[in-house]
Amino acid sequence: MRLLGQFFRRIVRWTWLGILIAATFHYLTSGLSDGSRRNEPLTANPVNDTRTVSDLSQATKSKVAATATNHWSVDQIEKLQLSVTEANEIHANHLKTAGLQLAQEADWLTICRRLSLALVGNGLSLEEIRDLEQCVETDRINIHLQNLLDDSRHHHYWAERWSRYLVGTDGGQFIAYRRRRFRIWLAEAISENRPYDQIVKELITAEGLWTDRPEVNFYTATFDSNDGKADPVRLAARTARVFLGLRIDCMQCHDDFLGNVNLGDQNKRREGKQQDFHQLAAFFTGAKTNGLQGIKSGESDYEYQYLDSDKKVEVDPKVPYDEELLDDSVDPRKRLANWVTHPKNHQAARSAVSHLWALIFGKPIGESVDNLPLDSEIHPLLNYLAQDFVANNFDMRRLITVITSLKAFRVDSRADFPVTEQHESQFAVFPLIQLRPEQVAGSIIQASRIKKTDRDSSFVVQFQQVTATNEFVQRYGDRGEDEFESEHVTITQRLLMMNGKMVRESVESNPVLNTTAHLAMFAKDDAIVIDNAYLCVLNRLPSEKEKERFLERLKHSKNRGQAIEDLMWVLTNSSELTWNH
Repeated sequence: MRLLGQFFRRIVRWTWLGILIAATFHYLTSGLSDGSRRNEPLTANPVNDTRTVSDLSQATKSKVAATATNHWSVDQIEKLQLSVTEANEIHANHLKTAGLQLAQEADWLTICRRLSLALVGNGLSLEEIRDLEQCVETDRINIHLQNLLDDSRHHHYWAERWSRYLVGTDGGQFIAYRRRRFRIWLAEAISENRPYDQIVKELITAEGLWTDRPEVNFYTATFDSNDGKADPVRLAARTARVFLGLRIDCMQCHDDFLGNVNLGDQNKRREGKQQDFHQLAAFFTGAKTNGLQGIKSGESDYEYQYLDSDKKVEVDPKVPYDEELLDDSVDPRKRLANWVTHPKNHQAARSAVSHLWALIFGKPIGESVDNLPLDSEIHPLLNYLAQDFVANNFDMRRLITVITSLKAFRVDSRADFPVTEQHESQFAVFPLIQLRPEQVAGSIIQASRIKKTDRDSSFVVQFQQVTATNEFVQRYGDRGEDEFESEHVTITQRLLMMNGKMVRESVESNPVLNTTAHLAMFAKDDAIVIDNAYLCVLNRLPSEKEKERFLERLKHSKNRGQAIEDLMWVLTNSSELTWNH
């Protein structure tokens, strides 16, 4: 009996150990295992799936198609389609006047890759591609767009992009500044589709402590340059660029001698003065630092010694144009917030659309994302979209949907006519855009996984995303707040792609079953290996010539696993991966 008892105790111990090991392995690889996800994919085995749309039941098709319209009523959809039609007509007339021809529409996979890069910062996963392939082809782009808008990856990715131009990239004073809390607050606002004008008002009129009221960090981000108080000069410069699309920084020290800045009333422009900048800054002295109570509202009390003046003078808060839109019945900061978001402040609306356009395309619609002079000629699409944005209650989700539905977003980068720089600048073709460092990193990591990498992925995958991405971006070259300025690819960047740790770990086969291991273990033949490798890395199928070349390489390889690693490395290091097109 004693031996029998010991035997059963050993069985129990080994059973529990086996359960623990299995649970641990499932947790580590949960981001790669089939099924059992909050959003159950339609495809159980994306590596070998060969089903077509005709294999799906009509109920499944209807359920999938419904995801594209679950945020809109019939009336809203009709209004949205009307906005797209009118915007396309405006763009077509603009191109006709310029003597430019519009390219043909790109294929659905190319457009979906653009959407993923714009909204979540990386390409599509094979899982997403397989799910979309099971939908009617004409519905795939819109389904993918709505899925991305609902995705937490989009909320957090855009929150980081917004944070860069709202509070910058510097750490600031740790005690009084919580950039991470500010970013999470923005992610929640984007997730809720909070109207743009409401977000702006909350930022400009923020009150309380930076810990429990994250929007207050819009002010505390400047504490390091003004003895623990909000810096009105920095806030005025950022407000002018971000919310108004005006570069008036130079007028902090002197008048605009070069005639680059014209302000004043709509029908009566004048050259910018030093007073214009400091009168805008005066609004922000209404943000009082009140010890443990944080930021509180009060009256403005701004003094400044102007150039060629021998003493400081009191400066009253005033706006640089359209002063008649000001509401004098509220405190200074509310007055400024109401003016910036006023439906008739067309310049502010143009600035908002300019930023969203740049985030979606990867380049501004004009020469610069934050330099839209009042008296300059602006692209007619920008003017129309700004009016439509205001008319539809500053709905950002709707604006994103409109912009990504335009022909300008969905045309090919190639054409059956000679493509010039003017075609790209006027969006007659989709411009070739160099990916930002975080997009390159995100695309590499996503290409190394069959399933999409998100907050439901395993701890291992999420840890790699944070640590590897930060290290890669730092070495690749973070552009900071100037992320829309195009740069040439450097030798250092090419060497990092060829020899860097993240690329090496992403393409080599490993026990956690990345894409390379999946292809080696589960793909039925070499042709499927090549197709899936191209879909994972470049989000397209190989050409016949490419496929023939790699089939020959795999066929004569003595080590098939190593040959698949080489294939993944070659595709990851291709120039195509690092460009949007």
